[in-house]
Amino acid sequence: MDWASIVGLILVVLGIVSGQLIEGGRLSSLVQPAAFVIVVIGTLGAVLLQSRLNTFVRGVRMLRWVVSEPPDSSKKNVADALIWSVVARREGFLSLERYMNASTDPFIGKGLRLVIDGIDPIRLKDILDVDISLYEMEQRQAAKIWEAAGGYSPTIGILGAVLGLIHVMENLSDPSKLGGGIAVAFVATIYGVGMANLLFLPVSHKLKEIIGREVTRREMLSDIFYSIALGDSPRVVEERLTNHRN
Repeated sequence: MDWASIVGLILVVLGIVSGQLIEGGRLSSLVQPAAFVIVVIGTLGAVLLQSRLNTFVRGVRMLRWVVSEPPDSSKKNVADALIWSVVARREGFLSLERYMNASTDPFIGKGLRLVIDGIDPIRLKDILDVDISLYEMEQRQAAKIWEAAGGYSPTIGILGAVLGLIHVMENLSDPSKLGGGIAVAFVATIYGVGMANLLFLPVSHKLKEIIGREVTRREMLSDIFYSIALGDSPRVVEERLTNHRN
């Protein structure tokens, strides 16, 4: 559980609510269903328009990473890599099959399989690097839906404000309807700008950081599989791991 993200979300809400109360305003003033529908549905539609459906779905599923990050198995991978290198050196590549079958990480399974199959080390690294590039491209495209939402929502908030002002102008002869229209106009802008800068963009940056960390882990593993395929000694493998840790 990422408590920093949870605390951040709480502070965002607390800051807005506290500011409204300190200014003497009412919390009900910030609750405008019409403004919410305009900004949220409009932003959702714009993001869907620019994204493929599977990319959008993947990006939405990533949202859980903000408060519950995927486990970082880098340290375990380092320890495992040292074992793989020793076993491969002493017993041969075929002895790595038991580790391949026991692994639940598809990338590790693929790397070990390539080593076991005796693939040329340079070819092996090329295959894994292409796999990493494809993974990074797909994940970053999915994370970009939140960045896109952060770009669209302020503009759609302004559209909501304009719609609210149009409603005001249409009802100038009826003062009882003016307040609602003005409220929608201002609150729509708050929703648009607030969601962009307090939710969508921070989520996007957090997801990119997590993706970058996973890419770094896979690059380390790719380098290790290359070294094992070359027949390097465990000492050389350990030196490669040290370089990645630094």
